[in-house]
Amino acid sequence: MRVFVTGATGYIGSEVVRELISAGHKVIGLTRSDKGALKLREAGAEVHQGSLDDLDSLRSGAAVADGTIHLAFKHDFSDFAGSLDTDLRAIQAIGEVLEGTGKPFLTTAHANGTASDNATLGLAKRGVRASVVSLSPSVHGDGDKGFIPRLINIARAKGLSAYIGDGSNRWTAVHRLDAARLFRLALEAAPAGSKLDGVGDEAIPFRDIANVIGGHLNLPVVSITSEEATAHFGFLGPIAAIDIPRSSVQTQKLLGWKPMHPTLIADLEHGHYFEK
Repeated sequence: MRVFVTGATGYIGSEVVRELISAGHKVIGLTRSDKGALKLREAGAEVHQGSLDDLDSLRSGAAVADGTIHLAFKHDFSDFAGSLDTDLRAIQAIGEVLEGTGKPFLTTAHANGTASDNATLGLAKRGVRASVVSLSPSVHGDGDKGFIPRLINIARAKGLSAYIGDGSNRWTAVHRLDAARLFRLALEAAPAGSKLDGVGDEAIPFRDIANVIGGHLNLPVVSITSEEATAHFGFLGPIAAIDIPRSSVQTQKLLGWKPMHPTLIADLEHGHYFEK
């Protein structure tokens, strides 16, 4: 299958590209830079110049492919609503050229991104094998620049590793390599209209994450109140407090997907997250 991938040079996208190529697919990777183009060529992918704001480049990339995986997203927390609007326009543009083709189209769920998810799933009624993949808040592994490295940096800066209350609120996580395999299997076999859960660890107490961080940094592990959370964690305060256990059992049954790579705690214990 010839697959158009947006976000093809990103943390998750680059691994999806490798997973697709290793399984015998050909990849057309979207990039807006010469550096990204070089990275794609080195991975064995075809380069497609464009960006999320260049809707014609999205349409043309999807039009020549047998399937599309949309992973690109503007992680601009100062204008997250604007990022969601950009994502919705990108999905709508790609959807325009896929209607009636029966081709697979995968998108990624984002916080408050209901409009984008609905736009994707709505294409399932218009002749597109469209599905939404909802990944865990922590997609961990080498090169991670998400929540976990931020928590580690906060602990270093504050001189302690904190959790809120009794720390029993639960996070989910998935290894980047397992996430990449999920996208590949979904591309190949997910029925139209599927909502897929990219979850490896289904319920990690936040306290356990704080304990491992504190242990590796040789810092005290301390409970703080919800009132202190914003001062300590910054914008991550509300996220550090949420309880979001989730299961991927149905997704595993549907696609024959099984997380095989290290859990988040095992990955943290390995030590690479703490190398400066």
